Amino acid sequence: MKLQTQYDRWLIHPPSSPMQNLFPRSDSKRTLKSRESPTVMQPNSSELGAHQAGHGLSLTLLTRTPAGATGGSAVPETSGEVRVPILSSGPWESCRGGASSRRSRASSRTSSHSHSHSHCGGHQHSHSEPSEVDPADADLESGEPSTSFLELRYLFRWVQKSLPFIIILCAKLVIQHALGLAVGVGLFTTFLYVNKNIQTQVFLQDRRSKIECIWLLLFLASSTLLLYYTFLTETLYYCLIFLNPAVEPLGFWEVLWVVGVTNFTLKFLIMWFKCLILLLPSNLVTYRAQGRWYMLTEEVGQVYQAVAPTPLWFRYLVTYQKVDGNTGLTLGVLLALVYFILKLLGLYGQWGSFQKTVRIFLSGEHTGAAATRSQCSEAGDICPICQAEYRDPRALLCQHIFCDECIALWFNREKMCPLCRTAITDKVHKWRDGATSPYLQIY
Repeated sequence: MKLQTQYDRWLIHPPSSPMQNLFPRSDSKRTLKSRESPTVMQPNSSELGAHQAGHGLSLTLLTRTPAGATGGSAVPETSGEVRVPILSSGPWESCRGGASSRRSRASSRTSSHSHSHSHCGGHQHSHSEPSEVDPADADLESGEPSTSFLELRYLFRWVQKSLPFIIILCAKLVIQHALGLAVGVGLFTTFLYVNKNIQTQVFLQDRRSKIECIWLLLFLASSTLLLYYTFLTETLYYCLIFLNPAVEPLGFWEVLWVVGVTNFTLKFLIMWFKCLILLLPSNLVTYRAQGRWYMLTEEVGQVYQAVAPTPLWFRYLVTYQKVDGNTGLTLGVLLALVYFILKLLGLYGQWGSFQKTVRIFLSGEHTGAAATRSQCSEAGDICPICQAEYRDPRALLCQHIFCDECIALWFNREKMCPLCRTAITDKVHKWRDGATSPYLQIY
């Protein structure tokens, strides 16, 4: 309203400076003529009405030239009309729109720059540079989270609401299978304890404790016998000889539990044999030969563990209910055949590793070449690993000398020289340090 009032006042009393800019003073004669000829500015009534309708505005200049103004010659008085467009609706409304747009931009946080320069005499210039806003920035400015964040938040809310029910179900499952879970935890902790101690005794070599080895033998044997005695009616030991146990009903959870128990029992038997190897005197079986025996025992045990659960899963897949009819029997046989094919493919993959292990066991390969006495004397006659005199010294590719047993034990875990870190072998021969694989073969 305030802008409209100022605009009406400007129509009645137009300023003088814009009108003077319409007629630039190029020379003194034109200035003198403009002073001698009176000029009357009148607004055009038709255009004034058009402006009120929202189209524009122009002023009419009435000029009169008196007689005798041109050197006394008789020139009749003439009058002319010159229409000068003062303000059109476009720039004016753009200025008004600029003010409103700046208010709207302040409220909506959108950046836009609009600049308009208007000169009297029809010279108008308008410049607008709207800044481009990244959609991601717009989402962040507007406070709207992304779709992925919303999905994660909904998932978290669902888990939060369902957490009490999940806890109730877990508690029910624990109560129903408390004995089976307790047996599983006991078998796992027993495996970790015995496996760690066997590796320690293998590393000690001559300093190993035979009493500790005997204790591990007794502990493994008693744990296995106690397990099978507790579940004597289920005849779980049948799984060791590829027979089905007397477990009824034979559901999924029952099969999974029996397979897990059988797998841990086989690991106990493997570690039991490793303890026997530890008890053998060093003059009968050297430490290098012991490493090969550990490796062969582990490879044979892994193949046996892969084959043991096959009859149990085959029986589970073939078993069907009477209500299923021939369709259930056919589907079960097809599933059992697919499982049998996958099992054969897995055993074929293990066969290559087993052949390589048997080859290494029979060849009795040595690391490096036999060192001479001069080389040993130059090295100080002391093994850097055991800090004792050389026993069957071996010189590596880097010319560093170690005991045969010491360097063989080192290469059970490493591929580089312990002194200069030069790569000696291309791979580490696993299981020579007496370790047993913790991988659980459940299928």
